[in-house]
Amino acid sequence: MSDYLLEMQGVDYTYPMAEQAAVKNLSFRLPAGRKTALIGQNGCGKSTLFLLADGLFRPQQGEILLDGVPLKFDRQTLNRWRQRVGLVFQDPEQQLVAPTVESDISYGLCNQNLPTTEIADRVQQTLADFQLTELARRPLHHLSLGQKKRVSIAGVMTLRPDLVLLDEPTAYLDALQTKNLLLELDSIAQSGTTLLIATHDLDFVYQWADWILVMQQGSLLLEGETLAVFEQLQALPDLELGLPLLWQVWNMLPPAIKLKTVPPRSIKKLHDSLHF
Repeated sequence: MSDYLLEMQGVDYTYPMAEQAAVKNLSFRLPAGRKTALIGQNGCGKSTLFLLADGLFRPQQGEILLDGVPLKFDRQTLNRWRQRVGLVFQDPEQQLVAPTVESDISYGLCNQNLPTTEIADRVQQTLADFQLTELARRPLHHLSLGQKKRVSIAGVMTLRPDLVLLDEPTAYLDALQTKNLLLELDSIAQSGTTLLIATHDLDFVYQWADWILVMQQGSLLLEGETLAVFEQLQALPDLELGLPLLWQVWNMLPPAIKLKTVPPRSIKKLHDSLHF
């Protein structure tokens, strides 16, 4: 298996009637097993990248590969591809299709024509993994937004994909819901699933991601380890992407403190580094 799970090579895509390409000559390699964040200004092509990666859009130029195998657009290949690549939309209302939590999580499995006993077992395991067992029979319209997001992620994870794409997963969530989501994403990553998250929440990115892709005007601008990318972004203020609060606080400290350790990526680590 390749060290890189998903690759795009010279991919172009322009929406019908649009004057400019949404992505243009887009090339990148997504490291397998990493927690990767995709950042960039609105309109830079992040959501289009996700729709291409899931096989919902067909590139007008270039190739998309999974484990080195190019994506083909026949029905059988697309079905296999989408079993391995899961997409979680920003708005869970766009993704939830069944009347109850349990039935929604089972929806994708039923479409795979799996044995009834296997579907039941996998649904129960997924409910337990995402702490949704008590909500199994709850109508979806009775759930909070945070609960709906958990259900939408659980519905993707029950298919056991190799790669999960999450578009703005922290949007509309409060601080506690965001903290719980981070724990759930860490658990998914520890299970061996590769995660790619598109977000504007740089504080979340700084704490969570270990690899970052930066897009600008439909192309890849930067990629690399989290600390290295933020060092480069700090030197490129004209991008106007901003910087994480912890990163800014750390860079305001005296050099004598900063020389003792690497920049902390959580409040606790900042606290420890200052020896409070």
